[in-house]
Amino acid sequence: MSLPAEVFEQCLRNEPRGQEVLYKAYASRMFGVCLRYSSNRIAAEDILQEGFIKVYRSLPTLRSFENFDPWIHRIMVNSALNYYQQQLKLPNEISLKNEMPDATIPEDALSKLSYKELLSILQGLPTGYRTVFNLHVMEGYNHREIAEMLGISENTSKSQLLRAKSRMKKILTRIL
Repeated sequence: MSLPAEVFEQCLRNEPRGQEVLYKAYASRMFGVCLRYSSNRIAAEDILQEGFIKVYRSLPTLRSFENFDPWIHRIMVNSALNYYQQQLKLPNEISLKNEMPDATIPEDALSKLSYKELLSILQGLPTGYRTVFNLHVMEGYNHREIAEMLGISENTSKSQLLRAKSRMKKILTRIL
């Protein structure tokens, strides 16, 4: 998405008109990012609000408006991580005992589910599982990067991802 440079200039001058245009252009898509990291819509709305405050405050540091899309996405992900680090502490270590999936999911199973159903499954995961799953699967971070972001070990990141996948497979097995 590309907004006119005038909108960014208005935001840099803290003009509500520019901020409103920017918000309306990006809020829906960024809310989807926030929903993936939250357990409910209210938390996602809080994350979105905090994210946009950071966007407006940090806009002067953006070197090029051409880089705005990945930049705002990153701010929303960081806002979600900050929100959950303030709300909950992730467990330091997790055992993998009894967490290996015992059922297989057909390859076309996900295509049978709606976005809302998939989001509901994701939001039903414990915070640590959901956060690591999003960072690894959806955002493409490796376990070392995730460990640094969340202040956990790489093994904890790996085990939480395995547990998230296992729990999702169990849920999908039940509903499909």
